[in-house]
Amino acid sequence: MTDEELKARTKKYALRVIKLTDALPSTRAGNHIAVLLLRSGTSVGSNYRAVCRARSRADFIAKLGIVEEEADESLYWMELLIEAGLQKATRLQSLMQEGAEILAIVCASINTARARR
Repeated sequence: MTDEELKARTKKYALRVIKLTDALPSTRAGNHIAVLLLRSGTSVGSNYRAVCRARSRADFIAKLGIVEEEADESLYWMELLIEAGLQKATRLQSLMQEGAEILAIVCASINTARARR
C-alpha cells in the first residue's frame, strides 16, 4: 500500500467516524464518547499525514506511534459504545474492522522501520 493510498484510507475512516458520532444518542454518555471518538478517529488520518513528512527515521517511528495510539483508542471507544448499549455491534463491525486493519498496517510499518534502524 502506498503512502497516498493509506492517506486516502485514513481520511475515509475519519469521515466514517464523523458520521457515526453524529448519529450517536444525545445522552451524557453518548455525547462524551462522541467527542473522544471524534478526536481519536479523525486524528488517525491527520497524524498519518504528519508521518509522511517525517524528517528522520526516528521521527517517522515516533509519529507512527501516535497513529497507532489513536487507532487503538478509537477501537476502545467503539467497543465501549457496544458494551454500553449505545450502538449495536453489527452497526460498528465494518468500521471496527477497518480500524483494526489500519492499526495492523501501522504496527507492521513500525516493526519494519525499527528493524531497518
